[in-house]
Amino acid sequence: MQFIIIFGYFPETDGITFRIQTSVKGLLDSDILLKLSFHLPVSYPSNLPNISINSDQLTRAQCKDVKERLLEQAKRHLSEPMVHELVLWIQQNLKHIIGQSETSVCNEKSTLSTCTSTEDGIWTVLLHLDHMRAKAKYVKTVEEWTSNLRLTGRLMFMGKIILILLQGERTSIKEYLILQKTSKVDVDSSGKKCKEKMISVLCETKVQTEYKRYNLAFEVKEFSTLDELQKEFEAAGLIELFSEFVPALLK
Repeated sequence: MQFIIIFGYFPETDGITFRIQTSVKGLLDSDILLKLSFHLPVSYPSNLPNISINSDQLTRAQCKDVKERLLEQAKRHLSEPMVHELVLWIQQNLKHIIGQSETSVCNEKSTLSTCTSTEDGIWTVLLHLDHMRAKAKYVKTVEEWTSNLRLTGRLMFMGKIILILLQGERTSIKEYLILQKTSKVDVDSSGKKCKEKMISVLCETKVQTEYKRYNLAFEVKEFSTLDELQKEFEAAGLIELFSEFVPALLK
């Protein structure tokens, strides 16, 4: 594991700040770049350090959870040097922490007062991709993610329209969305690996009991006409989803 450590020296009354950047394994072993800052007061280690956590690949809520868990761990090392131990601990436990965060916290934008009952059962999410330059690699990666997370559905191409329709447990769909937005799954115009920045979540809803669920493995399909694409949604009992979101993509 490699560290980039920057030492910041402040006046004696302020103590010292350590800024540490490290790559840590996240969900499904995806690499997460974690930036940690430990401000050690002059009374350290008798008093706990001030800790801040930042990562472009984690949500604000996840960073908050990581910080709280680190502070809990720091209390166990009170009165003894702890920075190195805390960094090693977060490397070993980050995956578990963010996994708990995803399963226990509702979407921040939700207006529901509780989430337990609505989180249960099978969910459907419809995603729209603006483009796919490294198609073969991209498709292989999506197939790997859906297989590992036990998600069913379709990756559908029709002209310039690219849709990903997923069905599965709510927690698995959340994990997929994290991977989709944080992994370098495509390449930019210069051929350099990049994250997916042009993805839209068109719809995310719980599957009604009267609707069918894809029972087969995740499949990749190409369609020549809008009618063919519509029939694919009809076969899954999702014609309303098609009518509400897909035709608008042609405008």
